[in-house]
Amino acid sequence: MTPPHREPVTIRSRTDADLDAAAAALVEVHRTDGYPVEGVDHPRAWLVDPHQLAAWIAELDGHTVGHVALSDPQPADAAASLWNKHPDSSGEPPAVLGRLFVLSSARGHALGERLARTATDYAHRHGRRAVLDVMAKDGAAIRLYERLGWRRIGTTQHDDGHGNAIDAYCYVSPEE
Repeated sequence: MTPPHREPVTIRSRTDADLDAAAAALVEVHRTDGYPVEGVDHPRAWLVDPHQLAAWIAELDGHTVGHVALSDPQPADAAASLWNKHPDSSGEPPAVLGRLFVLSSARGHALGERLARTATDYAHRHGRRAVLDVMAKDGAAIRLYERLGWRRIGTTQHDDGHGNAIDAYCYVSPEE
């Protein structure tokens, strides 16, 4: 019996040349999944955080189908603040994992897991601990992070961009 054909999957550093395809994928993810909750009026700008440490894309059969980024924490990053005050924090600076998405048509290839692991590994190699917040409504994302060993360290409220507060959970990545 011939094994089923699996499309070639690549996780690689994002370049400026990837931004249009990543922005188009983000718009599609927002349409199907409601992520990000604040909308995607300017998807390309949303992907480019001036505090970004690194970003990666997932390609499936040569097409951009996913994305993740790590950023320096900013004052409004609840997960980073919670981790800095947490009794288990070893003092290593946090890096905020965000902008993680995968097209629904590309699911089933463990791309979300591979993107999250890529970002987490990068953080560890650079002496940082990855943190994030995830909307309480995003059950699949919560299950992914918990399956990967991420630990919930608190809760926060996230603004949806229209003045509505949405419950979110804050997580820290597993130790190396």
